[in-house]
Amino acid sequence: MENHLLLDRFRSRLVAMERRSPLTAETYRLEIRRFLEYLEREKIDLAAVNASQLTGYLEKRRDTDHIDSRSTAKAVSCLRSFFRFVTDEGMRQDNPAAVLESPRRRPRFPEVLGREKVEELLGVVDARGPLGLRDRAIYELIYSAGLRVSEAVGLNVRDIDLAGGIAKVRGKGNKERITIFGVEAAVWLRRYLREARPRLAEKRAQGRQSSALFIARSGKRLSRKGVWKNYSRCAALAGTGSRLHTLRHSFATELLAGGADLRTVQELLGHADLSTTQIYTHVDVSLLRESHRRYMPTLKNLVPGNERNR
Repeated sequence: MENHLLLDRFRSRLVAMERRSPLTAETYRLEIRRFLEYLEREKIDLAAVNASQLTGYLEKRRDTDHIDSRSTAKAVSCLRSFFRFVTDEGMRQDNPAAVLESPRRRPRFPEVLGREKVEELLGVVDARGPLGLRDRAIYELIYSAGLRVSEAVGLNVRDIDLAGGIAKVRGKGNKERITIFGVEAAVWLRRYLREARPRLAEKRAQGRQSSALFIARSGKRLSRKGVWKNYSRCAALAGTGSRLHTLRHSFATELLAGGADLRTVQELLGHADLSTTQIYTHVDVSLLRESHRRYMPTLKNLVPGNERNR
């Protein structure tokens, strides 16, 4: 079977049988495409590849692409899933990926920005034109509601209730949830809908108007890549190398720091597993630790009996 047909069938299986999200299925497809290209370069037959050769592929990925333990673990998961598919299709009898071990992941705490830094970053956006106004509105919404980028660009106009500060979001696995956004985000969304979106929607050449909340220069739905690109430019101007997802992390951390319970934060973020949300408790502890480090010398000066108190 030709590689492109094999990849298409594998992707269809991921969505239909393994209930993977379209984004996850596409990530798996891209990884397996790299793997199949590797087999072609090394002149290895898919039906004969063994566990040692799979290990060689993973080492090649680490050496050439400099992937970390997290990405290596994802590649192992992709290979296991792919060879389950291969055996089910009758292309071979065994699964050589079943014996692969995932590397132990070191906990990677998400980057967060303090409120002042977020305000500084958002203030960099030039909101005088329709595109800048749109960008400010989407960043404010992502930060205020803790949305993923894919969730924000997937919103339609009808999904937003400005008066109630409520958004109906479709998250991973096409699961729907209700999330809340604040007054500042509502102000920018209202301005965008009134001043910018109608001008962007006019640029659609013909056919029915887009139902998308956030529209690109072309009049079509704004893409994730477009949002990432624009945010990276603003982050550089603000003097931070943060990624757009940092706004979501900052939202979660601020909620916990303000006293919100884990279950509430889990619901707002759309996490299927509470353990995913718990990483933000570690972030909060790290902030406490940093405060302790910075202010402890001052506290020492107040200890009874310290010579500097006299």
